[in-house]
Amino acid sequence: MLDRKYIIQNPDLVRQNCERRGVQCDVGRIVTLDGQRLEKLRLAEDLNRQANATSKLIPKAKDDAERKGLIEKGRQLREQKEAAQREHDALEQQIAELQTAIPNLTHPDVPTGGEDDAKELSRGKTPKPEFDFKPLDHVALGEKHDLFDFEAGARVSGAGFYFLKNAAVRLDLALQQFAISFLGERGFTPVTTPDLALTPILQGIGFTPRGPETQIYSIENTELNLVGTAEITLGGMMSGQTIDAQLLPMRLCGLSHCFRTEAGAAGRATKGLYRVHQFTKVEMFAFTTAEDSDRAHDEMRELECEIFDALEVPYRVVDTASGDLGGPAYRKFDLEAWMPGRGEDGAWGEVTSTSNCTDYQARRLNVRCKRSGQKGTEFVHTLNGTAVATGRAMIAILENHQRADGSIVIPKSLQPWVGSASIEAA
Repeated sequence: MLDRKYIIQNPDLVRQNCERRGVQCDVGRIVTLDGQRLEKLRLAEDLNRQANATSKLIPKAKDDAERKGLIEKGRQLREQKEAAQREHDALEQQIAELQTAIPNLTHPDVPTGGEDDAKELSRGKTPKPEFDFKPLDHVALGEKHDLFDFEAGARVSGAGFYFLKNAAVRLDLALQQFAISFLGERGFTPVTTPDLALTPILQGIGFTPRGPETQIYSIENTELNLVGTAEITLGGMMSGQTIDAQLLPMRLCGLSHCFRTEAGAAGRATKGLYRVHQFTKVEMFAFTTAEDSDRAHDEMRELECEIFDALEVPYRVVDTASGDLGGPAYRKFDLEAWMPGRGEDGAWGEVTSTSNCTDYQARRLNVRCKRSGQKGTEFVHTLNGTAVATGRAMIAILENHQRADGSIVIPKSLQPWVGSASIEAA
């Protein structure tokens, strides 16, 4: 969350940032309530001092009447102190609830606007394919090669679930192996994470695990939730911990299943594997010092580009506009792959994103670092980035690498794990 002291001292800047991001936040209410909270805090402290001073007078009382009077006065002062403390705590709770709704600050270079206002920054090495035939979408390719079973998935788990079959299984595993090997060679520690996380961890990362707006599956009568991304579990690994600053940056790549309700998602552009309730993802995550986070963010973007260049997929990099940023993100870059089967003439579809969340998540999770020779601690910065979400990566590979004879060429980077150079037509 945003630092409360910063909010109180810069209410106009915080309000303008909320407006730029299209978020309704009552910044003025926070300032007012915090003033009331401080008054109650001062009152509670003063009453506590008076009660302590009264207690010290009791042994010096001249007689029983004076002693009883001092005892009664002390009791009343402590009751008044406890009442002031309760009022303080209630105000603290109100402020905290309002504070958690305020999004992170926004990088000055982020374009202002909504989804359609993202700024294209660059394109990948692989050009869009030029087909001399009508390309199929991944659903039709899956039917041709017996790669997916959406009907069986719906029978077993409901709409939005699926079975991978035959070469799709090998391709899914190959994407995982490739991403983990790629990142491991670049200093990331491979981690498999739990598929469940406690509600406070999700809230710390910035997700809303309960309520009508949630995209999270929650386990009834527990504080556990299915994770929507390994960002949740990787960030939660260091919750409440203080890291030696010499160990930073701490870079992890997490393999996990991801579960999302995807409420309201429908339509041609989201059919098949593009928007589903369960998928597998390799996620990059980093804990850094404040001065290193921008550099680490650029590095994550470059790594995502290297991965999709190696997968021989055409893509573009976009700087996400302010109104399309999630609450924790200071800045977010998306990789959008060209998907020939998406829409009538093909379209760009998001395959990865990487966000610099500065100290927003660390403040909620209380993750700090300690610098040698300096007093105290400071909050770390956290960053996350998709290496590969296997379903969407598979869409891009199948649709861009299809051939007129019905076969699908496997990118060279994946062939060692797939065990063949192509998926042949039946």
